[in-house]
Amino acid sequence: MAYYVYILASRRRGTLYTGVTNDLLRRIYEHKEGVAESFTKRYGVKTLVHYEVFEEIEEAILREKRLKR
Repeated sequence: MAYYVYILASRRRGTLYTGVTNDLLRRIYEHKEGVAESFTKRYGVKTLVHYEVFEEIEEAILREKRLKR
């Protein structure tokens, strides 16, 4: 199974959001449709600007933490 670390943006030089998922297409759809009350819905963060693929969830989580720092 693949795990993805992804970055969404609200607009150029706007608000960023970093997350981890095992189903990138589903997760991006959820962000774009505002499925849940969340940070991304509140700030209009919907555009995928970057993603990375990992084989192990631990690697993906570690990368996400590094990016958030």
